[in-house]
Amino acid sequence: MNKIQELIEKLCPDGVEYRKIKDTFQRLKGTPITAGKMKDIADDNGEIKIFAGGKTVINAKESDIPNANITRVPAVLVQSRGVIDVVYYEKPFTFKNEMWAYTNDNKITVKYLYYVLKNNIQHFRDAASGMGSLPQISLTVTEDFKIPVPPLEVQSEIVRILDNFTELTAELTAELTARKKQYEHYRSKLFDFDEPTAETKPLGDEFSFIRNGFVGTATPYYTDKAQGVRYLKGTNIHNGVISDNEEEYITQEFHQKHIKNQLKPDDILVVQSGHVGECAVVGDKYAGANCHALIIMSNDGNCNSKYVVYYLQTEEGKKKLSRITTGGTIKHILASGMKKLMIPFPPLEEQQRIVDILDRFDKLCNDISEGLPAEIEARQKQYEYYRDKLLTFKEKAI
Repeated sequence: MNKIQELIEKLCPDGVEYRKIKDTFQRLKGTPITAGKMKDIADDNGEIKIFAGGKTVINAKESDIPNANITRVPAVLVQSRGVIDVVYYEKPFTFKNEMWAYTNDNKITVKYLYYVLKNNIQHFRDAASGMGSLPQISLTVTEDFKIPVPPLEVQSEIVRILDNFTELTAELTAELTARKKQYEHYRSKLFDFDEPTAETKPLGDEFSFIRNGFVGTATPYYTDKAQGVRYLKGTNIHNGVISDNEEEYITQEFHQKHIKNQLKPDDILVVQSGHVGECAVVGDKYAGANCHALIIMSNDGNCNSKYVVYYLQTEEGKKKLSRITTGGTIKHILASGMKKLMIPFPPLEEQQRIVDILDRFDKLCNDISEGLPAEIEARQKQYEYYRDKLLTFKEKAI
C-alpha cells in the first residue's frame, strides 16, 4: 500500500480520469452456438474453451466449432445472463454470442479492468434484477460504465498486489482439496475391516428404536423461540452436522402430540427425502427437539453413534443407502430399510479410535472457525477489502 500511495502522489496527486469502458477497451463478439451443439462437440482434449450462460463451460476442438470466432488475446468476458459475473482469460477461447468480452493492447490494463468489474459486480447484478425469471444485463450497462483510469504504473502495482492475493487463496483452496482427498482416502481405509475384526450385521440389531419422524402433510403451527420446541428438518442436516440455517419451532401442544419423536443425545438423524442419507448425531444442543421427515435412530449404548455416521458418509456407505432408496425424481428412504442396512461393527474401543482420527481430519477440513476453510475465508475478506481500497480513486476535475 505504501508503494501505491507513493505512485499516486507522484503520478496522479490530483485524481484520475474516469472513462466509459467503451471509450477505453475493444469489445469482442462471441460465436453463435446452441446448447445442443456444445454438448455434441464437448471434448476434454479440445484446445478452445467455450463459455455459455450460468456456469456452463466446455472444451472443444476448433475444427468442431461452427462459425468460430476465437479470442486469442487476454480478455475479460462479461457473463451477462443467468449468473452475472466476469472472467479473465488469457488462452484461446470463445463464448455464446449473447455475451461479450473486452480487451486492450496492454495485458496489464485488461487485468486491471477485470479487478475493477469484479469489485463492482453487485452493481451489475442489481441492474439485472427485474429482467424476468433469468437475470440479464444489456450491453449498455457495461459499455457506459465509467471506471477510474490511473497511470499504467499504478495499474500494474494494483494488479500485482491483487494477483498475489488471488494466488494465495488458490494455493489454500488447492491445499484444502488435497486434504479432503486425503481424508476420504483414510476414511475408506479405516473402515476396511477383516471379517474377524468387525462383525457385519443389520443396523436394527444395534439400534432397537429406528422409526420415521413426523411426515404428515399438515403444516404445524410455528411459534417463537421462547414458547416453542425446536423443530428440525432435512435442510438442517449437511455433511454430518446439524445446523441452524432454518430455525423453526412448534407449539408445545404439537410437540406433545408427537412426543415419540422427541430427540435424545446420541440419537442419529437420517434425511428421508431430497438429499437422502445425509445424517448427523444429536448432541446436547438439540436434545428435546422434535423433527420432520427424518429417520430417528436411538442408540442403546452398544455402539458409537458418530462411528455409524462416519461410515454412512463413505462411498461404501453411500452405495448401501442408495440401494434402499425408492421413488422417482424425488428419492426417499424409510426406517424399515435402515433397519436392514448391513454395517461392520468392530469393538467399541476400535469404533472410538476411528471416530477420534476422523474428528481431527474433519476439524481441519470443515470447521468454519479454524483450519483451512477459516483461513481461506479470512484471506478472501482481506482480498476484497484491499481490492476496494486499491480501486477507489478521487476523480480528477476536468
